[in-house]
Amino acid sequence: MNFHVLTLFPEMVAAGLSESIIGRAAAKGIIGINAVNIRDFTDDKHKKTDDYIYGGGAGLLMQAQPVYAAHKSVLEKIGGGKVRTVYLTPQGKTFHQGMAEEFAKEEDLIFLCGHYEGIDERVLERVVTDYVSLGDFVLTGGELAAMVMIDAIARLVPDVLHNDSSVVEETFSGYLLEYPQYTRPEVWMGERVPDALLSGNHKKIREWRQQKAEERTRLNRPDLYAAYEKLIQCRRELLRDKLHHMDMAELIFREKAELLYHDSEGTLLRDRMSGCFMFTAKSREAGGRILDAFLPSGKEMPELWAVHQDFLGEEMARRLNMTVFLCVRQAVYTRREAPPLKAQDIRQLSAEHAEVVRHHYAMEDEDYIRDRIAHGAMYGIFVENELAGFIGEHAEGGMGMLTVLPAYRRRGLAAALESFLIHKTLQKGYTPFCQVEEENEASLKLQEKLGLYIAREKVWWYKKSY
Repeated sequence: MNFHVLTLFPEMVAAGLSESIIGRAAAKGIIGINAVNIRDFTDDKHKKTDDYIYGGGAGLLMQAQPVYAAHKSVLEKIGGGKVRTVYLTPQGKTFHQGMAEEFAKEEDLIFLCGHYEGIDERVLERVVTDYVSLGDFVLTGGELAAMVMIDAIARLVPDVLHNDSSVVEETFSGYLLEYPQYTRPEVWMGERVPDALLSGNHKKIREWRQQKAEERTRLNRPDLYAAYEKLIQCRRELLRDKLHHMDMAELIFREKAELLYHDSEGTLLRDRMSGCFMFTAKSREAGGRILDAFLPSGKEMPELWAVHQDFLGEEMARRLNMTVFLCVRQAVYTRREAPPLKAQDIRQLSAEHAEVVRHHYAMEDEDYIRDRIAHGAMYGIFVENELAGFIGEHAEGGMGMLTVLPAYRRRGLAAALESFLIHKTLQKGYTPFCQVEEENEASLKLQEKLGLYIAREKVWWYKKSY
């Protein structure tokens, strides 16, 4: 990912982002930091970029032409096209973690830093896509705000942090503040590390952390805790039909869900990691009402929806111009004990395996495969040091992509791979589940063999029609 900062003080930006984790990521080429000096694009021989305000008023205003030319130079450098451009202004929407996650999906992101009384409105209307504020206060310029936002966004880019899973578990990843954490020594100034954290019991550790996160959020951020309680109530209702709604219930449990709408007639969730929407309703009328409430005129919609009732199909087609591309049934592992594991050479996959996975999984989106591998979510089984099959966890949390290469079939490798991933999922305290196409009888038999229960109801995946 590349960050381009249009500024009057490029040295300030370059220096501020050259240290620690962000600096190391830039040095390794994982992210790019491009500080563009707006003064280089002025026609004034004194490098002046500001002038008096028409109609009067205190202070000066940055001129349109230098800003426009600097912005154009970035577009030319990256090959043209429309690039998301963020103007740092107290008048913008307040920056938050969800916004950081959204921006982290971009390949290039431009930040425009204002000074003085701001920037000529005419150029803002031409180039800016997002008006964003760091908070309800005023700074002398946009550089500090840009650097804060770049730090928050860059750390969500795969490989920037040594442990990408920490991104999911930290403060503001869900609706709870982060639990207390401890390191050595075990006893310091007479205070011991809590026994639960020394137990080695993953379930007990998770329960302790959950309890402390809830206590801390309830005390320090009652607004967040109120939103968290709504999610928990929503999850309870979804679990009344847990086989059919395990994807939605588990999304909430793993603290990846954004609750967009919920009442007694239906629920609409957004997966903050993958961006897909999950939708369930008790009737077509209720579904239409939920869509009406959520879909204000002109709002851009996500390209991927998991819809849990077939009667919503006409509403999806008419209102969102979407079509079905996949129909599945959910299979859920409800036991606490994992199926038995046989000794196998199963390893986490790396980037060198991406092309083999894409070829045998027959998935057009190679970027998705690479993303799953980068997040440590794909595993391969090796026979005599050769990749014989693979499995992964989809961005929305379900097990999938299970494939055994033709030369290695009928050896029990598929069962070994899925058993392994069930173990990994249970160790995290999660419920293993997957989605299987109804005509895939071999996969449905495998799920039953491994002890998964299969929902009678189907889930329909929709995407935009073009």
